[in-house]
Amino acid sequence: MHVLFVCNGNVCRSVIAERLTRALAAEHRLAGLTAESAGTRALVGFPVEPLAAQIISGLGADPGDFRARRLEPKMIDRADLVLTMTEQLRDQAAQIGFGAGPRTFTLLEAHRIAKVTGARSIADLHGARHNLSLVGRENIADPIGLSEAAFCEVGDRIAEALVPLLLTLAPHEQSKPQEDQRPGLVVAPGAAPAPLAAFLAAHRIP
Repeated sequence: MHVLFVCNGNVCRSVIAERLTRALAAEHRLAGLTAESAGTRALVGFPVEPLAAQIISGLGADPGDFRARRLEPKMIDRADLVLTMTEQLRDQAAQIGFGAGPRTFTLLEAHRIAKVTGARSIADLHGARHNLSLVGRENIADPIGLSEAAFCEVGDRIAEALVPLLLTLAPHEQSKPQEDQRPGLVVAPGAAPAPLAAFLAAHRIP
């Protein structure tokens, strides 16, 4: 399952999600789970924002060797699942990629649907999205220019939604026949970094 994460500048939120996904794939030996990220108004070529890099490291992932990229249709076309940080970005991404709507969600939306319905596949998520009432908006705000505490809050929100979602979807999607090969972005399997293992334990995520 290849996941594309989308935010605005591609130096904070989407990078946190991308690098956490890679660490999770390594910890749980999900060789078919890969990830990349991009921004609709990307600061092309910029590294991870320093406070976001701290959050990534704190979650046990690697913030290094990264340069921001602008969202392109080909990125959406090759993604099995597109997860955005806001509803506006979700709608933009769905319009950019041909037939991308059924596999494009906000991160919080996908997490809510999976939690409420027990959905175990991307198709299940899409099938249930119009049957559930929604209270409030499902956006993760951009922390650029804010305090370290704000970055920590954003990192926690991303991790708390993303980890259980991926651990539910990835095994099912990984077992499906793949017609093409996704970019090999996942790090080699190995022991979980201590911070990630601690996060999983603290939130009772297997």
